[in-house]
Amino acid sequence: MTDEQQPPIGPMSLPGESLVAALPSQSSSSASPEDPASHRHSAATRRPPRRRTAVILFLITCASTIYAGTGQFVAPKTTINPATGKAEPIIVVEPETQQKSMVVDWRRSLLNGLTYAIAVMVMLAAHEAGHYLQAVRYRVPASLPLFIPMPIGPLGTMGAVIFQQPGVADRKSLFDIAISGPLAGLAVALPLNWWGIQHSEILTMKPGSEGWTNPRLVEWMIGWIHRPLLPGEDILLNPILFAGWVGIFITALNLVPIGQLDGGHILFCLLGRKAHWIARYLYLGFVGFVVLKVIQGHAEYSAWTLMLILVWFMGTEHPPTANDDVPLGPVRIVLGWLTLAFILVGFVPSPQYVSPAPEKQKAPIHQAPELAR
Repeated sequence: MTDEQQPPIGPMSLPGESLVAALPSQSSSSASPEDPASHRHSAATRRPPRRRTAVILFLITCASTIYAGTGQFVAPKTTINPATGKAEPIIVVEPETQQKSMVVDWRRSLLNGLTYAIAVMVMLAAHEAGHYLQAVRYRVPASLPLFIPMPIGPLGTMGAVIFQQPGVADRKSLFDIAISGPLAGLAVALPLNWWGIQHSEILTMKPGSEGWTNPRLVEWMIGWIHRPLLPGEDILLNPILFAGWVGIFITALNLVPIGQLDGGHILFCLLGRKAHWIARYLYLGFVGFVVLKVIQGHAEYSAWTLMLILVWFMGTEHPPTANDDVPLGPVRIVLGWLTLAFILVGFVPSPQYVSPAPEKQKAPIHQAPELAR
């Protein structure tokens, strides 16, 4: 991306999310301003992606998140055990192999998928609305949010992006556009986590279990609502809690102050060109960290490879705004640093852990057991 381009605004959910270039800049046609043809040409070059594309991608992403949520939270059919009076899963045994499997309740499973999809899409929509409404406020031409479906992954989506017109936003307007997305997303993600933890329970993990590593903020919520988790204990995952976890992870990842991420926009507005050095050192440090972890045998860290490659090609430096000298004021400066500090309580370098469980319990969210379909 050249220095004249303004990067896209939007959440980045997982390593490997596709990012797209900004809208074409206004044409420098030699026709006079009064020329109707010039106005038509200028409008055409500023035209964002068609609304039909945004609607189609939104519907596909809804379907992919429903599919992912249904597979993540498969529910068994149950029956009442006369001896205990409690509901227990119905188990069937294959006569030839003697393999046991649970009978799936597809109605409940689909309801779980719908619950997760609605929660995660509302969170993503809030994030994108924060960007979009601020762009409208400052009259920065921007497209509707473009959601990115990912049906083969556990999340069902890789987030969303918004195209914006380059060379229009100044320092203050870009700051407001960039910071409003994460704050709006957290306004939905935090209540989702709170509700999900309230309606969950602590359980003892079996050796070899898999799960989603909790950020420090979620650990604090578990302690406030229930009690601090002891080593070997966990919180049971449910669709709302998982959607909230996704929201915190997306926000923290997108606040990493490098290049075209929201954190990169915010840091550049705070520090100007000094942000380039910080972004460069952060990128090199994270590359070294991932390489070290992979060498030590933690293969799960290799999932960051694609994201690191994408960031390298997009560049760690931030392009200038229309006016880098516009003052932010003390309130925006404090809010910007506090928002960037969210990384400390929301980011986890290894989102999903694989057995054996870490020696020190980090309160991972327990993944629902896989059931035979």
